[in-house]
Amino acid sequence: MMPGNIMGAMVTRLARQGINPARARELVELRMTIDPDEPIPSAYVSYVSNTLQGDLGQSVFYGQPVTDIIAQATPWTLFVLSWAVFISFFIGIAIGALMAYWEGGKLDVGLTSYAVLMGSIPFYVLAILLLIFMSYRLGWFPSGGRQPTGADPGFNVVYISGIIHHAALPIISMLVASGVASLGMRGNSIRVLGEDYLRVARLRGLSDITISTQYVARNAVLPMYTTLLISIGEMFGGSIVLEQVFQYRGLGWYMLSATHQRDYPLMMGGFMVITLAMVTALLLADLTYGYVDPRARRSQ
Repeated sequence: MMPGNIMGAMVTRLARQGINPARARELVELRMTIDPDEPIPSAYVSYVSNTLQGDLGQSVFYGQPVTDIIAQATPWTLFVLSWAVFISFFIGIAIGALMAYWEGGKLDVGLTSYAVLMGSIPFYVLAILLLIFMSYRLGWFPSGGRQPTGADPGFNVVYISGIIHHAALPIISMLVASGVASLGMRGNSIRVLGEDYLRVARLRGLSDITISTQYVARNAVLPMYTTLLISIGEMFGGSIVLEQVFQYRGLGWYMLSATHQRDYPLMMGGFMVITLAMVTALLLADLTYGYVDPRARRSQ
């Protein structure tokens, strides 16, 4: 259903380089790993059977197995996503707890405004603003790439610090999720503050710190567990635009590149990985929530 096709895109690219269109078509046909004349039902059965065996096909544009490209790109995406998810939820939970503790006060109003603002800004808009000011104007961070040039890859200070330096802006861009997390934590904490067992805890003479940490925080953070796992799957999809903005060659960057090049095997492989990540996150949330919150297990 997409306009154009891989063969047409490659022939056009070669023709722009001055190669005769007829010769360009011959070169493309030699490189093609897909038979465009194969019936769709037959091609579908072949693709599914190969996929079940772990073979996602050959990338037409890059000339490499799709599994190799995905295996090489996914760790970079996971590096950014894991730090972004951890930091955003840590900040969101801390801010949400403060908002609930001083409900109705100036701090609550100010932090709520911050959370609504952060939750309303699309991460890619924040990414472009960070790129303009912190990279191009101030020069504090690199404008693209995922690793430092000239550094020897390995466990050395120069290389690791360079990787963190290149990943800083993409991670900061995804911190908009902290606004959503803080509002969720605030609502959960306010609901928990009205429970009867907190009144009993105050009557027992327990300190505010003990009540806030042992009773309020532990119970308010439990519903956030499901949100945390779901956000991992959602961020996989968001990485497609984010990695293009920062030219960060992770899974999302290769996905969008495959879309532009009409590289169907690589495109399908990327879609499959993102879909499996989302489904796995939802499944883990359902299967493990009973262990995180024993009350849910007893209610079943």
